[in-house]
Amino acid sequence: MNETRPGPPGVRPAITTRTPVSVIMPVRNEERHLAEAVRHVLSQDYPGGLEVVLAVGPSRDATMAIASQLAAADSRVTVIPNPTGLRPAANNLAIKASRHPIVARVDGHALIPPDYLLQAVRTLQETGADDVGGIMAAEGVTPFEQAVAWAMTSPAGVGSARFHTGGRAGPVDSVYLGVYRRSALEQVGGYDESYLIAEDWEMNHRIRQAGGLIWFQPRLRVTYRPRATVAALAGQYFHYGRWRRVVARQHAGTINLRYLAPPLTLLGITAGIAAGLSGLAGALAGAPGLGWLALGFCAPAAYLAGIGAVTGAAARGLAASVAARLPAALVTMHMSWGAGFLTSPRSLMPGAPPQR
Repeated sequence: MNETRPGPPGVRPAITTRTPVSVIMPVRNEERHLAEAVRHVLSQDYPGGLEVVLAVGPSRDATMAIASQLAAADSRVTVIPNPTGLRPAANNLAIKASRHPIVARVDGHALIPPDYLLQAVRTLQETGADDVGGIMAAEGVTPFEQAVAWAMTSPAGVGSARFHTGGRAGPVDSVYLGVYRRSALEQVGGYDESYLIAEDWEMNHRIRQAGGLIWFQPRLRVTYRPRATVAALAGQYFHYGRWRRVVARQHAGTINLRYLAPPLTLLGITAGIAAGLSGLAGALAGAPGLGWLALGFCAPAAYLAGIGAVTGAAARGLAASVAARLPAALVTMHMSWGAGFLTSPRSLMPGAPPQR
């Protein structure tokens, strides 16, 4: 599954705000944001030691060249190859190549604030948690990115997950990115490389099953750059939905209404359109007894009315160009997640036999 060496069970070395931290970054096709992301890591106001391990996958852009330049400019940066290009494998390779008792995962398009590591390590120390994380503070540049950012930080877009929408500090199922005790990672064997998406959630679930604590700290806000196009956003949320169902299959009882809302909505809209078309066809064919089926069109109409109401309420605080793109962002996220969840094949299950 991975190459992380398990440590002695139950060993939890004491940590302080001077305990050195290893920052691992799985990167691929990140030339747009990588240098800025690493600069934010290296500029941390943290009194302990710091190293950055970049696990670079095969890229179509200049990611490897940028990573090599960053390593040449600062001895705290190390570059290792990730031949598969897959994120869980990159995380495990970076953990193996790192040295310190605390491991912080940061994405190549995430910008951490100057006190991020200090706040995270303090929270580990004060709560005894095995993993802490905060808010995925999406911020866009273009009007479409800003619309996606609004949707990603609103219950209307992503439900009530605290790492998206905020809330009080406390235990949670999972967090964004994560700052871990190395001992907790080693105890559960690191990331399951069978998971191409949702690998953080799945590993945090195993940490909790082993008696560990995952802690949400709202003071930790990480700037996240959303996808820039409808196609990219659709692909992202399709895979989110697809792999969230894999988690639900493997770990019974981990699904809830927040995850089921998009597929149920998509099923309702699809059934409503099918019924409505049948009623319309029946009426045109002279079969008035089927006309009532045209009421099925109320399902998509009600959904679109809800999207319109959300957009109207949000528009008071958004630029017109952003508000105009918000319906596309919301519909793309909802429908793509739902489609991914509904079409998720059982062959994605870890240990499932390959399809012939």
